[in-house]
Amino acid sequence: MELSGRVALVTGGAIRVGKAIAGALADRGAHVGFTYHSSADQAVETLAELRERGVPAHAVRCDQRDPRQVEAAVRELEAALGPTSVLVNSAAIFQHTPFENATLEDWDSHLEINLRGPWLFARAVAPEMRRRGEGVIINIVDIASERPFPGYLPYSISKAGVAALTRGLAHALAPQVRVLGISPGEVMWPEGFPEEQKQLLIAKAPLKREGSPDDIARTVVFMVEGSDYLTGAILPVDGGRSVV
Repeated sequence: MELSGRVALVTGGAIRVGKAIAGALADRGAHVGFTYHSSADQAVETLAELRERGVPAHAVRCDQRDPRQVEAAVRELEAALGPTSVLVNSAAIFQHTPFENATLEDWDSHLEINLRGPWLFARAVAPEMRRRGEGVIINIVDIASERPFPGYLPYSISKAGVAALTRGLAHALAPQVRVLGISPGEVMWPEGFPEEQKQLLIAKAPLKREGSPDDIARTVVFMVEGSDYLTGAILPVDGGRSVV
């Protein structure tokens, strides 16, 4: 699928990895819509940057825990830009939740935002993709889906669910819609992440360095444009962490 002229929707596209993905899609000529939740100021900046690239762009606030907001966000973005050809589920939370202190709210918020949210967005765009006979859904997973982080169990479990969702949707939506996942490693640290832990994690990777949001963004572009015979795969972009 060529991105030029097609509509791409990126959840959490105002900041961090989501912003890099939105920019990379716009650079390929896609018309980019994105959602944000609490990053209103950054959304204004990102929207301006996308339009400066010469492509139509639109942003909408959405709390993806709410099915009604997800449906409304998709309808607004499609009214502004056209039917969605590419969905990238990037929005997520990543909170430190030691086992002894994790609450039911911690579990619910991670599962609702990180796992149910991508399913809700896929449910909103997939019927029209299937009717038109084309579409690509890409979910951002995490190496924690296979190697859970002890201090981040609700996050890790939610991402394991995203991995299962990716493989399940690839089967359920075939042959019209391709569904893929990207499993980042040390690409962008959460605020306040201890420097000592950063260096320990980097040292474990065969490439001995951290990645960047652009590494993920370029992988998204490849998955859309590189091969139409690719579905159900979850590609680790982790400096080799997954093989050691």
